[in-house]
Amino acid sequence: MTEGLDSKRKGTYKVRFLQEIEARVQKQWEEEKVFEEDAPKLDKPGPGDDKYMVTFPYPYMNGRLHLGHTFTLSKCEFAVGYQRMKGKRCLFPFGLHCTGMPIKACADKLKREIADYGLPPVFPDEEEAVVTETKPSGDAPIDKSKGKKSKQIAKSGPGKYQWQIMVSLGIPIEDIPKFAEVEHWLQYFPPHAKSDLQKMGLKVDWRRTFITTDANPYYDSFVRWHFFRLRDKGKIKFGKRHTIFSPRDGQPCMDHDRASGEGVGPQEYTLIKMRVLAPLPSKLKKFDGKNVFLVAATLRPETMYGQTNCWVAPDIPYIAYETTSGEIFVSTRRSARNASYQGILQKEGAVKELAVLTGKDIMGIPLKAPMTSYDKIYTLPMLTIKENKGTGIVTSVPSDAPDDWAALRDLQNKKDFRAKYGLTDEMVLPFAPIPIIDVPEYGDLSALKACDEFKVKSQNDKDQLTEAKARVYLKGFYEGVLKVGKYTGKKVQDVKKLVQTEMVGSNDALVYYEPEKLVMSRSGDECVVALCDQWYLDYGEESWKKLTLEALEQCDTHSQETRTNFKVTLDWLHHHACSRSYGLGTKLPWDQQYLIESLSDSTVYMSYYTVAHLLQGGVFDGSGPSPANIKPEQMTPEVWDYIFYPSNKFPKTDIPRKTLDRLRNEFNYWYGVNVRVSGKDLVQNHLTYYLYNHCAIWADQPQRWPKEIRTNGHLLLNNEKMSKSTGNFLTLYQALEKFSADGMRLALADSGDLAIEDANFVSDLADAGILRLYNFLEWTQEILESKDTLRTGPKSSYHDRVFESQMNALVKETDINYSQMMYKEALRSGFFEFQAARDRYREVCSEGVHKDLILQFIEIQVLLLAPICPHLGEHIWKLLGKKGLLMHASWPVAGEVDEVLLRSSQFLMNTARDLRLRLKALKEKPVKGKKGATPVPSKPPTHAIVHIAKSYPPWQDAVLKSLKKIYEENSNSFPDNKVILGEIKTIDAVKKFMKKLMPFVQHVKENVKADGIRAMDRTSEFDEKETLESGLEYIVNSLDLDGVEILYSDDASPKIQEQCAPGKPFSSFITKPSVSVDILNPQPTSGHFSLKLDILEGDSVASIVRRIMRHERGIRAAKSVELLYFEDPALGPRKIPKYDDPKQGKVPVSADTVFTIDLEKNEISLSKNGSKVTIGDTMAYIVN
Repeated sequence: MTEGLDSKRKGTYKVRFLQEIEARVQKQWEEEKVFEEDAPKLDKPGPGDDKYMVTFPYPYMNGRLHLGHTFTLSKCEFAVGYQRMKGKRCLFPFGLHCTGMPIKACADKLKREIADYGLPPVFPDEEEAVVTETKPSGDAPIDKSKGKKSKQIAKSGPGKYQWQIMVSLGIPIEDIPKFAEVEHWLQYFPPHAKSDLQKMGLKVDWRRTFITTDANPYYDSFVRWHFFRLRDKGKIKFGKRHTIFSPRDGQPCMDHDRASGEGVGPQEYTLIKMRVLAPLPSKLKKFDGKNVFLVAATLRPETMYGQTNCWVAPDIPYIAYETTSGEIFVSTRRSARNASYQGILQKEGAVKELAVLTGKDIMGIPLKAPMTSYDKIYTLPMLTIKENKGTGIVTSVPSDAPDDWAALRDLQNKKDFRAKYGLTDEMVLPFAPIPIIDVPEYGDLSALKACDEFKVKSQNDKDQLTEAKARVYLKGFYEGVLKVGKYTGKKVQDVKKLVQTEMVGSNDALVYYEPEKLVMSRSGDECVVALCDQWYLDYGEESWKKLTLEALEQCDTHSQETRTNFKVTLDWLHHHACSRSYGLGTKLPWDQQYLIESLSDSTVYMSYYTVAHLLQGGVFDGSGPSPANIKPEQMTPEVWDYIFYPSNKFPKTDIPRKTLDRLRNEFNYWYGVNVRVSGKDLVQNHLTYYLYNHCAIWADQPQRWPKEIRTNGHLLLNNEKMSKSTGNFLTLYQALEKFSADGMRLALADSGDLAIEDANFVSDLADAGILRLYNFLEWTQEILESKDTLRTGPKSSYHDRVFESQMNALVKETDINYSQMMYKEALRSGFFEFQAARDRYREVCSEGVHKDLILQFIEIQVLLLAPICPHLGEHIWKLLGKKGLLMHASWPVAGEVDEVLLRSSQFLMNTARDLRLRLKALKEKPVKGKKGATPVPSKPPTHAIVHIAKSYPPWQDAVLKSLKKIYEENSNSFPDNKVILGEIKTIDAVKKFMKKLMPFVQHVKENVKADGIRAMDRTSEFDEKETLESGLEYIVNSLDLDGVEILYSDDASPKIQEQCAPGKPFSSFITKPSVSVDILNPQPTSGHFSLKLDILEGDSVASIVRRIMRHERGIRAAKSVELLYFEDPALGPRKIPKYDDPKQGKVPVSADTVFTIDLEKNEISLSKNGSKVTIGDTMAYIVN
């Protein structure tokens, strides 16, 4: 399943090493019961001030947890890790959901397969249908119903048969038959889920874990209590209502019971009845004497005044059937099936097909349509009608529908097209669009004007028609005014329902429903909308909705998009069916023929976590001994009332008061939920129900309402949707095996923080993260082994102070990121940038890093990373010799942050980077020579000169002064550039620089946007010369130059002064004269090479050693290099070095020696005891 994901990996040693650490750490956590939390005694109304409770929607137990689950629950996990360090008493409980249809449906399906195909089953051979494609001829419109058909495969891969699905889940063949019983599912998957999550290192109190359904009698009693109280508060009602329904399952199909179509609800249509006029066509002749209607489903009954014709698809199959009133309706089979569950047909779910026909059989027949001014209209062909939407019969209102106008115009303009379908001119040509609605900007024939505007030439202009429809439909509905009928002068949106009611009352229409989109049940059935007797939750009831909106207002949703989605859901949500008759769950306590469906028993179960450990002690189904010695049957509704309602008196029960008070105290301390983390798609159902139910059950206790809800998008895997069929899929177990726990956790944190947009788990980045973690551990071990060799003493150097301030700043930034649940950002600041700060410190410290600072760095790094990578953290914590576990450690306390110092350091790094880029460009510049001559390459630069300015050039200084004044007077914002120009152009110092003025102003505005008002300071806030000199050795080494000179621009040329400004140094490069010398390494088998180096006037031993080290990268420390010259400059270099005495015949050069050169003689000398010594053209170096 994951072969494609592993193809590039070279080895697994580092992963296995991390996994060994994780196993040891997890064992210690379990032995010490680190994450088991009991409520302290609380003698006041709760919840506790120091508690932090997080929850994740309990996952469904019909398979192993996958990486998508893991990404969402990781947000809870990281939050708990952080809040523990901030001193909170944290509770992360984890339940396992078994309620609903899927397990039961899968078990029953498997049972049927074994009965039908044997054990092991032998399934039918795969069959494929031929792929066909039809192409239009001439200028006829494209018939979309005859387009390219998809391949039909009888055995559609691992999803076709339940047995194959079980095999794909890794279930051994011999164990699969056990899954024909639902009980085995409840015994098999929950332990695997717990085991996988424990290997991830989840900070869960597993004593509070449970499964749902009546298989767990404790939880069953809790759900019964919940529903009794909802009924008592008038939140549950009984009656007929339209709902998404699975005919195969014989019950409503709620979101969690669906294989596809989650969130889809019933869509209301007006079913327009268009009576077929005599004579009836041959296929309908048998209905002579009866009222026969073509029925069209429309969302716009108010436009029926403008009907000019009726559209049918020539090749779509239609059927005729009888309604409860004895009328004959013609529509598609799908529509008839849907209508049969809404009381429109004589028998629910049964469609008796009285005639079967195609669109051609009813083409060109006359109809009597309601409300139109035409006495009769005709059926005409439209080739874009879809069989899976509406009735397959479409009303035509070309005045306001661009599609209708384009299709009608095609027929009117193309005689051959009319002839193809046997249409006479009188059926088409006399029918002109009827003005019925006045639309601002588009008049009373909006479709015609929109088609002209978007250049629609025919009904094949799909893109243009889409634009035209988008423009006129909304504008017509919200701004249009009706100009015909009894509602003339009224807005369209105000009369839609009135027109529908009038048409239904006059028997010209019916109310009809369909699913908004395709909904498939988990049993493989296409769902319909049915009018059902059922128990339902009265969501949308005004007083309940108002209270829920209050709860939303006080709830932190972490993003405006999530809050908006909640408000939209609360606007449309009403009446949710909470009962069904098939599946697993708790029986409705007062009507036990029904089960409570899975979205309804999962709204306040988080409160059950507070006492679950005392009732069932971590035994999933509560079958073990109760730690509180309470039996399930003792948990009556009155007992639950006492636990959850502080004002309730002690109930009549044989449970000791002390025991119940303990349960009551647990609830009082822990509840409500501090943060619930979920996928974004649950806002439209579960999370909104979660708010509603808390407001119902604890209406007068807002402290029990949800505090925060954090959503996230779906998780992509390597930029693609996770899919078992393509192999782009990882279970939690597979991810742990492939990446280790900490490696996976690091990659999950780095996958994304957005509440709505999808995140992306990238395998290559996960591997890179593993390498980072392993390298950090290796480096830490090296530092700890060599710590006594590190620099000690005062931590007062410039680079020491910068590094300490950087650590403090990153601790504070990471603290904010964790507190806002922005874990990708926390990882950036607390790991990637924290490590980068260390790397810069090591790079710039020519004198070596400070022992105390580098040890402080390791400790803080472990703490910052602990919420995300706790296992490696525990291991390093122990290496540091810390007492106790990292899991009990506190968040690091950040010291003072010197912002000016940090900006000076950034100035240093920026200057060095700018110098490197300019030097690279200079070296890569092509060498030019005279025409026809071979270019002679010049020597590369040896030195850089950096000019810095104490102030801006006078004209820029004047502009900055004026800009700052304008900015402050305009409430800390800039007015339009015209205003700025008018203010500044009168300044004398600026007049000569008008061409440069506005580009400079724009540059300043961009800087202000990035850095605030200080970007308009006219002098630097720190000594730039002193800063660059503090990092001079780093700059020199990073440039591979022999020297860098820092100068003020005061004495420089006017050109340099013009280009130089505070924060913007001007750099140039020069090549100083030199004499070349050969430098030999006389050490046998040393691996070091002989070099040719340039010696400059005034060179020191240190500068020459630096030059040697640029070529010999294997030399680690400058102090290990010894420079020598030959006693006999002429003959010495020619002698073979003595193997055991490479210094023989050579003289060491003392550290204070200064080299001089004579360019005319091409000689090198050095000063020794006040006199010059000529050393010839060869020297030597030894690496000790």
